[in-house]
Amino acid sequence: MGAMGFHPARHITFEGGRKAVYGKLMKKYAKVEVSEQQLEDLVRLNVGQIEEGLVFVDHQKSTGSGRFDVIMADSGKSLVVAELKVVQDDGMLLQGLDYYDYVATQIEAFGRLYKKYSIDPTQKIRLFLIAPSFSQALVNRCKWLDLPISLFTFNCLKFEGEEDVLPIFNEQQVTVAPATVEITQLEDHLAYITDPIVREKVVALLEEIKAWKPGNISADAIQYAISLKANGRVFAYLYARRKYYQIATYDSEDEWTDYPIKTDDDLAKVKPIVKASMERKSKN
Repeated sequence: MGAMGFHPARHITFEGGRKAVYGKLMKKYAKVEVSEQQLEDLVRLNVGQIEEGLVFVDHQKSTGSGRFDVIMADSGKSLVVAELKVVQDDGMLLQGLDYYDYVATQIEAFGRLYKKYSIDPTQKIRLFLIAPSFSQALVNRCKWLDLPISLFTFNCLKFEGEEDVLPIFNEQQVTVAPATVEITQLEDHLAYITDPIVREKVVALLEEIKAWKPGNISADAIQYAISLKANGRVFAYLYARRKYYQIATYDSEDEWTDYPIKTDDDLAKVKPIVKASMERKSKN
């Protein structure tokens, strides 16, 4: 366990647990290590912090090659297979793919088994990897996989005077592959968003961005994102999620940074960063 110190919660930048942390203002906390069993329990009890609309379905389900950690369902009724590690481990990708293969080849049976969750067997199964960190090698390998894969890092916090451990999850964006594997339409990304209000806001945002420099900005669909270019130069990507979206762009230090957009306030903070990135790239 790390040393306890004075850490006002408003200085905690872990996006996934923002709401939970705000209720603990001015309390001291420490980062703590957890076992794989503890992490599994924390994931099961806090799936909504990983992704909005996510629900826990089952855990430690036996397969031919072992027991996979957690099965969940997202808000679009896709089955989600999650592989968990409490240390950085490149081998978790292969292990996760083995479990993904097991579920994918029996998706109709899983749909019947978990009937109360209304699993849609026509939806692509998703693979989640959850670990404290990921090597660049693992991130690079993921970009070549033609399946919906998401990487989530986590931190576990313990507040002074409390026994409960609070997990904080953050999505680490998978790098976009340099070539498009299949033809994707802009409408495909928009249709992936299940919240109609969010979908409308994304459409409005894309139109607004293109109006920054009429005729010079394009919004092109690639395999896993919407690519935003100024004079043919990429300045941002927009990633559709079920109930929100994520923007990746260059920050003020010209570092590539991911920003989850879940509220109007989030967008208000990120939009100037995107516009500044566009201005810099359009001048290059």
